[in-house]
Amino acid sequence: MTNLQVNIGGIRLKNPVMTASGTFGYGREFSELTDLNRLGAIIVKGLSLEPSKGNPPPRIAETACGMLNAIGLENVGIEAFEKEKLPFLKNFETPVIANIYGKTVEEYAELAARIEDMEGVAGVEVNISCPNVKTGGIAFGVKAESAGEVVQAVRRRTKKPVMVKLSPNVTDITEIARAAEAAGADSLSLINTITGMAIDIRTRRSKLANITGGLSGPAIKPVALRMVWQTARCVKIPVVGIGGIMTAEDALEFLIAGATAVQIGTANFVNPRAAIEIIEGIEAFLIENNISDVKDIIGSFTS
Repeated sequence: MTNLQVNIGGIRLKNPVMTASGTFGYGREFSELTDLNRLGAIIVKGLSLEPSKGNPPPRIAETACGMLNAIGLENVGIEAFEKEKLPFLKNFETPVIANIYGKTVEEYAELAARIEDMEGVAGVEVNISCPNVKTGGIAFGVKAESAGEVVQAVRRRTKKPVMVKLSPNVTDITEIARAAEAAGADSLSLINTITGMAIDIRTRRSKLANITGGLSGPAIKPVALRMVWQTARCVKIPVVGIGGIMTAEDALEFLIAGATAVQIGTANFVNPRAAIEIIEGIEAFLIENNISDVKDIIGSFTS
């Protein structure tokens, strides 16, 4: 028997493959296309205190080996999530992780407090790539001090495991990672999307109404892999790898680099069964190489 179980800062997963926030809806959207019970965890679409319509269209543009998105964190809001979305997810054995975002530290704290009281939510993923309205719109995650402030505020309001999602749009991601760990994070997930843009040469306008968007997909995998390797070496808490993971081989690279688990994002749009196929591929690799426990390959990279 091959053991695929891992522990992400207090959340036990049956396997190391999760679905990334914003790419899997609230779970129900994929329930007729894939077996939700086989996933390691489901991370729901980012939640705010109030419902948000997000950015105006166009909000998605295809790029070479990836896509740009400027959805603007459209979501139903925390109250509707609890009443309308969470009851469905409780029908499955798979842990549910709530991704949250705010425009102020106080909003993050309030969201954490609301989730603390929710039965059926295993943990919180904190998106610190959002603009801080009190500092002129500078993202919380680009400075160690502001990142730590958000994490500390969330930590004070919940006993549930806290995962912090790091932005790659920084000079030194390890500085932010250490600040999040010191502030009380139980695990880190990285990377979020890389800021980019695309221009329609006929109209000479951006292909996105927001002008810039987040680049995801295979194009960012080498960057993500490097940042995961750097981060895993500098913190003691588990690291979750995200960025361009399309196949089991991609996922295995992240695990070998030091990630305890991975999140599947853009691949879900191309193949709704991508996460399941990656789980099966990891298991097949372990069996083929006579490895009885997935933890034996985590961090096994040698320079």
